[in-house]
Amino acid sequence: MPNIHVVPAGDSWAVEHAGGGSRKTYPSQEEAISAATEQAKRERVELLIHGRDGQIRERNSYGNDPRDIPG
Repeated sequence: MPNIHVVPAGDSWAVEHAGGGSRKTYPSQEEAISAATEQAKRERVELLIHGRDGQIRERNSYGNDPRDIPG
């Protein structure tokens, strides 16, 4: 399953799967993050949140985390 990204989309924000596929837009970044978080948890994938400049500002793993570090 591809990772999920929250990315700027003009004046709104989009939730999309890496490598293409489905894309849905939301009026605010907060709404997009909320929807993407639920989707990432369901699909057990990583969520990458981009800033308005396109750079990744946060990432959360809801799937198979390769690190074996407690906490």
